[in-house]
Amino acid sequence: MGFSGSLEKMMVIAYQKPDFTSEVGRYVVYINPASYSHTFCVKYNDVQAQGSSGGSSEFNRIPPDTVELELVFDGTGVVPSPLPGLMPFTEDGIADQVAKFKTLVFTYNGNIHSPNYLKLSWGSFLFKCKLQKLSMNYTLFKPDGTPLRARAKGTFLGYNDEVELALKARMSSPDLTHVRTVQAGDTLPLMCYRIYGTSAPYLDVARVNELADFRQLAVGTRLLFPPLRETLG
Repeated sequence: MGFSGSLEKMMVIAYQKPDFTSEVGRYVVYINPASYSHTFCVKYNDVQAQGSSGGSSEFNRIPPDTVELELVFDGTGVVPSPLPGLMPFTEDGIADQVAKFKTLVFTYNGNIHSPNYLKLSWGSFLFKCKLQKLSMNYTLFKPDGTPLRARAKGTFLGYNDEVELALKARMSSPDLTHVRTVQAGDTLPLMCYRIYGTSAPYLDVARVNELADFRQLAVGTRLLFPPLRETLG
C-alpha cells in the first residue's frame, strides 16, 4: 500500500511572545528529519533511611517534555530549495542557511531577553518549545574550506505559558464538572479516582448518572462527574 498526498516540509516558526503571537520568522527545512524522538519524564525524590537497604521513590514533579531531531543543511545544489526562491545558493555554501536558522532558534532576542519561542510544525506534529541545545556537524567542504553540508542536532524543551498551565490545572480540578467517555477497562471507582483523587464518590456518581449497575459500564457511554463538593455534599 502506498502513501498519497503532497510532500510537506517541516517548519520552525519563531515568536517574540510566550503566548506564541508576534511571529518573527520561520525556517522551512530542506530535508525532512528521518526521525525524531519525543521524551517524557517524571522526577522522583529518593527517600531512604540511614542504614537501610532500600528506599522509596516519592513523586516530585513532571518536567517539560523534550524533542530531539536532526536537520540537514545542504549547499551543493543537489537538494532543491524547499520553496522557489526561498534560499538561493551562494558562494558562502550553507552559511546563509545556518545563519538564518541560528537567528531564529538560538540568537538572543533583546526584546524578550532570551532566544525566541518556537513552534516545530510538521503534518500533525506541533510542538511549542525553546531551544535547549544545538550541535552542528559539518561534513562536506569546498576546496577552500567553505562548508557545503552540515547536520544540526537540536534538543528542544517543551514550553507552556502561565495562562495555558493555569487552564490545564483548572481542567483537571475536582471542583469542576467533568464529562468522560467510558473506555475499555474502565470502572466507576477508577474513573472517580482519576478525577477526584479518591474513588469514594463512585456511588454518588452512579446515582447522578442513573446507572442501574455501576459494575457494568458500556464502552462509549458518556458519564457526568459533578464537582467534588456537590458529589460529597
